[in-house]
Amino acid sequence: MRRIESTGVSIMKVRQAVVMVGGKGTRLLPLTENHPKPILSVADRPCIWYLVRSLARAGIEEVILACGYKPGHMEALGDGSDLGIRIIYSYEDEPRGTAGAMKLVEDRLDDVFVACNGDVFADIDVKEEIDMHISTGASITIALTPVENPTEFGIVRTEADGRITEFKEKPRPEEVFSNLINAGVYVVNRSVLGYVPEDTFFDFSKDLVPLVMKDNGRIQGYTLSGLWMDVGRPHDLLEANLAVSNREYSKRSFPAEDSCIRGDFYMGEGSKVANSELKSSVVLKGSTVTDSNLNRVLVMKGCTVKGAHIENSIIGEGSTIKEGCRIVNAVLADNTVLEPGTELDGGRIV
Repeated sequence: MRRIESTGVSIMKVRQAVVMVGGKGTRLLPLTENHPKPILSVADRPCIWYLVRSLARAGIEEVILACGYKPGHMEALGDGSDLGIRIIYSYEDEPRGTAGAMKLVEDRLDDVFVACNGDVFADIDVKEEIDMHISTGASITIALTPVENPTEFGIVRTEADGRITEFKEKPRPEEVFSNLINAGVYVVNRSVLGYVPEDTFFDFSKDLVPLVMKDNGRIQGYTLSGLWMDVGRPHDLLEANLAVSNREYSKRSFPAEDSCIRGDFYMGEGSKVANSELKSSVVLKGSTVTDSNLNRVLVMKGCTVKGAHIENSIIGEGSTIKEGCRIVNAVLADNTVLEPGTELDGGRIV
């Protein structure tokens, strides 16, 4: 953290972020069989890239990626130079939990830093959250967002000024007292890492936050603005791709030959769509779709789809779908080959 003097006013600048990317993404199988969840493609960029861009826009200069599952794959994100920042990769010898991952890099952190769960899709305003943290004198500020079904998340109760007074992880339906959930983007005072034991698995929201609250540390809530999605299941990855297609590519004209395109749509570099009908679908780079009908489909990179009918499905990288195939509500692993006339209705093909 830097303190910048400008016209006699002291301004704190938060310049570091830690992004935890240690999860295995088991709910996204078979898509995470070969790739960690944060690297799965959203409009031909790693899902985590949009979060890192949000950090860069907030003035973050250095992002430490705390890596666990499939080390060596996260480097596909690069060094951050495309966003004007520096990305540093930190590796765990064994799982340490979200707070434990921060503890590993404690000695290189400033007094105040941003921390994020890297398994969400987020294109948000982090600067507002930083400003609220500083102005309220909080120990930890937690980004919050409303959801329809909060039972899969950590919910919070807040006072009128946004101070969090109660936190409950994954409540049963009868225990739900709020639809505001922890969105996994935090502003943190480094001093709270003193509660985290060395070389121990320690969770940020389940273990650390209750300790700080018990000691009367201020836990501040900030209702985020922007686009946030929990990419926990395959259909969430499809939704993230469609959301970016609408948000960033809705005015672009793509060269789909003799095809009818409706709804949100994206075509990647080197891809081809011809003689087909596509509704609310995404075709990533290097893929070819011909003589086919697609409705709410994500075709990942390097695929070939010819003469097929596909609905509500994801086609894994490098797959081949031959003539006469009919696929509904399915998730295909990378390099799947479906022979002519194959019919699939539901399930995950590994």
